[in-house]
Amino acid sequence: MTITRTRPPGTVPATPGAGGLPDAARSRALGLPSATALVIGSIIGTGVFSMPGVLAGAGTSSILVLAVISVGALLLGVLFGQLTKRIPNHDGGLYAYARHEFGDFAGYLTAWCYWITAVAGNAAIVSSWVFYVESLFGIHNPSAWTNFAIAALGLWIPAAVNLAGAKQMAWAQNLTVVLKFVPLLFVAVVGWFFVKSANFGPFNATGGSLYSAIGIAAGVALFSFIGVECAAIAAARVRDPGRNVGRASVFGTALSAGLYLLVSVAVMGLVAHPKLDGNGAPFVDAVQAMFNGAGWAGKAVALVAVVSGIGALNGWTLVTAEVPWAAARDGLFLPQFAKTYRDGTAWFGILVSTLMSTLLMAFAYSSNTGLTVFTYLVNLSVVTVAIPYFFSACAQLTYLASGRRRVHGWTMARDLSIAGASVLFSLWVTMASGYQSVYQALFLLLLGIPIYAFLQARREARGEVAAPVDA
Repeated sequence: MTITRTRPPGTVPATPGAGGLPDAARSRALGLPSATALVIGSIIGTGVFSMPGVLAGAGTSSILVLAVISVGALLLGVLFGQLTKRIPNHDGGLYAYARHEFGDFAGYLTAWCYWITAVAGNAAIVSSWVFYVESLFGIHNPSAWTNFAIAALGLWIPAAVNLAGAKQMAWAQNLTVVLKFVPLLFVAVVGWFFVKSANFGPFNATGGSLYSAIGIAAGVALFSFIGVECAAIAAARVRDPGRNVGRASVFGTALSAGLYLLVSVAVMGLVAHPKLDGNGAPFVDAVQAMFNGAGWAGKAVALVAVVSGIGALNGWTLVTAEVPWAAARDGLFLPQFAKTYRDGTAWFGILVSTLMSTLLMAFAYSSNTGLTVFTYLVNLSVVTVAIPYFFSACAQLTYLASGRRRVHGWTMARDLSIAGASVLFSLWVTMASGYQSVYQALFLLLLGIPIYAFLQARREARGEVAAPVDA
C-alpha cells in the first residue's frame, strides 16, 4: 500500500536532510555568538536572582548540589550536540531525537512534555521577575491582582518582540545578555571582598535528613539550567547547526555554571542566613551589603534583574513555539501550531503558549503568593523537562548499541559515558523533585494521550500513516 504524506495547510514542506524548512522560509538568523547568547539568555533568567533564597533553605550543602547539576547540564549540552550532528531532520531538538529513534508516539510525548515545561517555565521566570519589579518601583504588600498584572506584562512584552521577527528577537537577546551578565559578574567577583563567614548557614538547614536538603536544592538548581537545550530546539534557525549547536550549548552552559556558582556563594556570604532563607529578592540585600545599605544599589540590582527576566523570557518565548511548530509540521501536534509568518516565525504557537502561561499565573496567584508560587512552578517545570532529557539520552544509547555506525575504543567509551550519565541524571532529578511534582507531571503527561489519539486518527484518515490491521 502506498502512503501519501501530506502536511498541515499553510506549511512549507521540509527539505530532506536539511533540518526542516528551506532557508527562504525559515531564517537562519543565529550564528554561533547569537546561539550561545540564546543559551545563556535562556539559562540565566530571573531564576538566578531568586535561587539563593531557595538554596539557603537547604543549607550550604546546596552549593555541592549546584556543582553536580552543573556537570550534568554540561553533559546534556554535549549530548544534544552529538544528536544534532547525526539526525538529519533536527528541527525541534529533543522532539526530533525521540521521534527519530523511537517513532511518532515517543516524539509526540516528548513535544507535549517539553511544551508543558516551557509554558510552566515561563510562568516561573515571570513569578520571580515580579519580585524585582516590585522592588524597583517600591511596591509594598501588593495584592494578588497586582502581582498578576505585572506578570502578564512580563509575558507579553517578549511575545511582542518575537512576533516582530527572528532578527529582532536575536538582536534583543544579544543586548539583554550583555546587560545582565556583566552586573552579575560584578557581584560574583567584587562581592567576595565583602563576604562574612558568619553569614553562611549550616550545612543542612532543613532540620531533617540530608536527602531532604538535596531535594530542595536540586529542584531550583536544575530549573536554573533549563535552557541548555535551547540551541538544539532552535536548530532550524542556527547557521551550520551540526557544528554550532553543540558548541553553543557547551559554551553557554559552562559560562552560566561558573557564574551561578560564584554568585550563589557570594550572596550566601553577603546576607545573613536567617534573612536570606525564603527571600524572594536576595540580590537587593546582597548589593546593599556591599554598598553600606545604599538605596540606589538595591534599585540598580532590581533593574538588572528586570532586564535579565525580559531577556530570558524573550528566548523562552521563541523556544516555547519551536517544539510544537516542529511537531505540528509532522502532524504530531495540533495543526494550528504550524502556522508561521513568511520569515518562519511561529506566531500561533507564540500567542497560544503565552496565553497558557498567563492563565497558569492567574491560577497560581489565585491561591498563593510570593516565593511559594515560584517554587511550585519550578518543581512542575523540572519534572516535565526531565522526561524529554531522558528520551534524548536513551535515543543516543539506542544508536550506540545498534551498531549502525562503527564506534570503537575511546570514542565509544566517551559517548557511552555521556549518554549513560545523562540517563542517570534525568532519573535522579525526577526522584529528587518529590512525590507531588511527579504526580502532577504524570497527570499532565497522561492528559496529552487522548489528544494524540485524535491526531493519529486524523493522520490515518488522510493517508499519512498506515492504519493497524484489525482481526
